[in-house]
Amino acid sequence: MIGVLTSGVALGVHVPGLLLAQRLRERGADSEVFVLERLLPESKRATTAKAKFAFHRNFRVALAGQRLAVDPSAAVTEPALEELAEQWRARGVQRLVVLSGFWLPLVERCAILSGHRPEVDICHLDSVLSPSFRAAGPLPPHVRQVLLADWLHTTVPCTLPVSARPPVRWSDRDRRLLVHGGGWGMGTYRQRADELHDNGFELDIVAYEACDVSARAGVRYFMIDPSWHPWIDDGYPPFARVDGLRDPHYVRGAECHGSFELARTALAMVSKPGGGTMLDSVSSATPLVLLEPFGEHEARNAELWERLGFGISLQRWREANFAVEVLQELHETLVREKPRIPDYVDMLTEETCQ
Repeated sequence: MIGVLTSGVALGVHVPGLLLAQRLRERGADSEVFVLERLLPESKRATTAKAKFAFHRNFRVALAGQRLAVDPSAAVTEPALEELAEQWRARGVQRLVVLSGFWLPLVERCAILSGHRPEVDICHLDSVLSPSFRAAGPLPPHVRQVLLADWLHTTVPCTLPVSARPPVRWSDRDRRLLVHGGGWGMGTYRQRADELHDNGFELDIVAYEACDVSARAGVRYFMIDPSWHPWIDDGYPPFARVDGLRDPHYVRGAECHGSFELARTALAMVSKPGGGTMLDSVSSATPLVLLEPFGEHEARNAELWERLGFGISLQRWREANFAVEVLQELHETLVREKPRIPDYVDMLTEETCQ
């Protein structure tokens, strides 16, 4: 069995974990997602939920919070860890795929408790070390590192397919832009949406709170159910179109997360360059219009996407007078390069079946 270790602190980590587990099961491998926050006391989870709203409302607070982030694994009690180690032993876990560096101390403690050390893949969604892996310190020698983006070598070494469906042809796409701030709705996307709307673009905006929604011609709003948290269940986030007037009808995606349906038909995604957003970009062949990054790792992600011809900074696109032809060229580059990128799920499935 392959255990996929995620963290609910970032949907850009958790949702790729859900995708990985589902793609593995579709190909006959046994897989289960384990969310770090389920091991934490309720008080710690409540603090995380409150921080999300503070980070959404003030990007400077979010950047400061990232620099001051504390490893949550220290709050996991010994009984909780013993229960997890027994669960892995009973399920016959042979490999762990670690998507958050905050899991690494717990993986080591579980190995000591159980006397069993599964194979470990550290799967990097970002093109350089993310804060959770930087906080983990030197990596154990027995782990395998898997890069889904590589800033140093300007490559996408492998990827995780969001959907089995092919990219939508450019001529069949809606003449809209998808604008979002990642799982926590962070960054400057709301202000940039105003500029893009003023320049004649129709928009799909993923809002984070009801107060973000307003009635504007050519603008549709969507939201993740604000009562949902990643540590509640293993499903994709319930997602709905919202108008601020009627109660939303939230629907959980069956194949992937709901916002991907908007990404596949958009001209571009306008967002900060998180790892999950880059996965969506590759799988949908939808280019990124890159907003201000959340930390150094996202700054390197933005540089990588521009060097590969998969994205463009908002400033550079502005200097090109917001030409749609620029986005089409980026899309065509993604379409050309996508088939050449190895599939990480194939790699894992082949190893499991050997």
